[in-house]
Amino acid sequence: MEELREKDYRRAFLGEAINDMLAGDLESAKMVLREYINGTVGFIKAGKALRRSPKSLMRMLSANGNPQARNLLELVAYLQKVEGTTAEVRLAERAA
Repeated sequence: MEELREKDYRRAFLGEAINDMLAGDLESAKMVLREYINGTVGFIKAGKALRRSPKSLMRMLSANGNPQARNLLELVAYLQKVEGTTAEVRLAERAA
């Protein structure tokens, strides 16, 4: 968690969650987002900002959670805003 105090590490960590989502690895994405929130803004502040209960966010990102895309995207948008960054998607050819 101490690593999340460093801005570049936090941004890379958030980027990892987004990349995991785009790759279809929702389980890893949820785990990374949970750790990111715990180490940065916290579930109480995130819940207030998103007008959801902190427990609802925790359940959404739990191993058994099944979040809707809208909820995940709203959460990621909020975290980017807090972080002062914007994720960019670049499409590239796959290596053969």
